[in-house]
Amino acid sequence: MVQYQPSRSAFPALADPTRRGILEYLGTQQASVSDLAARFAMTLTGIKKHLQVLETAGLVSTVKAGRVRICRLGPNRLEAEASWIARYRRMLEDRYDRLDAFLAKTEGDQGQ
Repeated sequence: MVQYQPSRSAFPALADPTRRGILEYLGTQQASVSDLAARFAMTLTGIKKHLQVLETAGLVSTVKAGRVRICRLGPNRLEAEASWIARYRRMLEDRYDRLDAFLAKTEGDQGQ
């Protein structure tokens, strides 16, 4: 059985649609843990688990204000992840360009 290992990388945190929804919502306004639980129809325990993953990745930060824990977007602005995606995209595009060139050469050779 594979166990989840906390990661500073945003990719595992972004893999879940609920966590992406939380980020979208926090992009418009801060919210309490209770507000998020109600909005996403989850238990407090469930939403706290999602928030812990997002906090570990630096995507969300929380502060305690009296008896309420307020959530807002965290300091991670996804620069490292965006850079990796750009490199990966360039690698794929290079492969497709080589495939296109090979297919064009192969089609040209068959025409002779």
